[in-house]
Amino acid sequence: MLARRPVSSLSLLVLAAFAVGCGNYTRMAPDARASLQRTLTGPEAEQYLRVSGNVTPFFGDGSKRLLTPYAPDDVRLLDDSKGKPINPGAVERTLPVGTKLRITKVEFPTAWVVAERVLYTPRTWPWVYLAEDGKPDAPPLVLVLPPNLEQPNDFRAEVEKYLTPQNPKAQLEALAPPVRDAVKEKRLVANMSADAVRMAWGPPELVRRTLEGTAKNEEWTYPGGRRKAFISDGRLARAEEAGASVLP
Repeated sequence: MLARRPVSSLSLLVLAAFAVGCGNYTRMAPDARASLQRTLTGPEAEQYLRVSGNVTPFFGDGSKRLLTPYAPDDVRLLDDSKGKPINPGAVERTLPVGTKLRITKVEFPTAWVVAERVLYTPRTWPWVYLAEDGKPDAPPLVLVLPPNLEQPNDFRAEVEKYLTPQNPKAQLEALAPPVRDAVKEKRLVANMSADAVRMAWGPPELVRRTLEGTAKNEEWTYPGGRRKAFISDGRLARAEEAGASVLP
């Protein structure tokens, strides 16, 4: 049996000093963080995807995968030295709405956690670790949440944008077959409902509402502004990607 190499006191001091230098990037109280960790990995661990998601590389950490509802070009989690968003990598696969997942860990960006994370990752943001049902040996999926979520309710609200404890199978099956297929493949089709648009493309970053006569219009803008969906009276009227129509 190989002997375990002891960690030197100097190494621990260096790591501790580095952690102090990193600063604490979470404003949530320690007891609130601990409570979320217990409930979200315990009685509320079993979840389903509320929106179809892309699985991509996790930037510089090859041991994990990023789960995001957005296209890699629209991910806004990490910038280069010039402030330009970094693409996490090409889509490896797509997980459709209703994919069963399990929350295995909720990790907040404390000074110590930030110091231990791979440098080339969004290490100052909260991470929710997920395991896909039936794939115990697959790399963990990481859902990255916005920083500075101060209250547990704010944290839960963010999680609920992407995950739900209720199986959305009935909601999905209620869609017309062409719409259902589009949602699973993260595509849009004309006249699909606003809920179906959200399931396919994920939650928009910005919603602009206007009234034109009796028509209630919404312009959904996604991170980076490259993708836009235009909703009229609850139905998709048109959608754009880099100014070009994406509807068949």
